[in-house]
Amino acid sequence: MKHTILFILILLLFSCCEKIMFEEDLQTDDPHKNFDYLWTECDEKYSFFDYKNIDWNTIRNKYRPMISKDMSDDSLFNVMAAMLNELKDDHANLFSNFNVSHFGNYRKGQDNFDWRIIVDHYLPEDYYVTGPFRHGYITDSIGYIRFSAFSGKVNTSNLNFVINKYKNTRGLIFDIRENGGGSISEVYSILSRFIDEKTLLYYSRIKTGPGHNEFSELEPISIQPSTEARYNKKVICLADRGAYSASSFMALGVRAISNITLMGDTTGGGLGVPNGGQLPNGWRYRFSITQTFDKEGKNYEAGVPPEAHALFNWNDLSTDEVLEAAIDTIKQSN
Repeated sequence: MKHTILFILILLLFSCCEKIMFEEDLQTDDPHKNFDYLWTECDEKYSFFDYKNIDWNTIRNKYRPMISKDMSDDSLFNVMAAMLNELKDDHANLFSNFNVSHFGNYRKGQDNFDWRIIVDHYLPEDYYVTGPFRHGYITDSIGYIRFSAFSGKVNTSNLNFVINKYKNTRGLIFDIRENGGGSISEVYSILSRFIDEKTLLYYSRIKTGPGHNEFSELEPISIQPSTEARYNKKVICLADRGAYSASSFMALGVRAISNITLMGDTTGGGLGVPNGGQLPNGWRYRFSITQTFDKEGKNYEAGVPPEAHALFNWNDLSTDEVLEAAIDTIKQSN
């Protein structure tokens, strides 16, 4: 248990992306040196080359000839951003004072969420806003909780209010569609409210050496039941391609809990915790440095699949088909 707690603390430290663990910068604006620095950092520390079957040397040979001594900062940024996007990872980003690079995993699948439809056709007009949660009854016996971001605002007080408010319902729907992630610690705080015993969620390992397959041993990540208000009836967790990073960790944890069903579409992935540093010219970068596996040892970096598949029909803007499927599942389970 001590090892599990230590590993979680390490992951939380990395997930902040503010604690720079890498070497000091070299203080130069030379485009070639900056390109080489970023390529080498990725080569030695990125965690998914083998999993994604990426030939990083070939990527270098593709982009380095585009670098020239007198190129503009904008052009240099675009070349290095394009190189990072070859990783197909929204945790691989380049940050300058004029732009931020991103890949866009959410575009791998259709959009499956529209908050306006839920407000207009499902929630009461006086729905609650409790910290980061927007919630209300969508039937007389089913509660709906919208959680749009792991923003660090989850606490004991707002969790207790939400759990206690729906303690007498037949079931709960917890909606993390289009939740782009944030604080991983909130995954554990939330899921601890839906278990009655210590539960293994998944395994993680961290990059430990320059070789593409040099990692620590797998560490189990488990949670204990909360000592505060808990809910043990049927829960449906809704996810889609817009659910990324901490949302994918949540989705993977949900699959390990018997009374919660993951429904909707495959998540956007992002199960590698990112960290990074500073380039010689002062720009910053980050990329994934860990890997995560489910209880059976499967890597879902490309996205956590739902246990029950449901998609949105954009031809009918009065109905949320994913939400309807969740309501039907709860009704049939009682």
